[in-house]
Amino acid sequence: MIRHVVLFTWDEEMTDELERQFVAELTALGPELKGLRAYHAGRDVGLVEGNFDFAVVADFEDAASYLAYRDHPGHQDIIARLSRPHTKTRAAVQYEF
Repeated sequence: MIRHVVLFTWDEEMTDELERQFVAELTALGPELKGLRAYHAGRDVGLVEGNFDFAVVADFEDAASYLAYRDHPGHQDIIARLSRPHTKTRAAVQYEF
């Protein structure tokens, strides 16, 4: 299995509404993706100062499933419209577990 983790720090123009839309659209994409086992996304709860603002964690059956998600046109559209324009900092990792 492959776990994909992405952390975001947003710019000042990212609103709660845009963030909710981001989560809703990413989550709605799930049924189209073969090999997706779990998908979670959410805002940092603020327990530790200096954390990223937002995280996405997705589990895939294998590397091919992750790559299909990464390159999926719907996923790329969501990124282009909702996250990329508001991302100050992004960190990502994919690891096998």
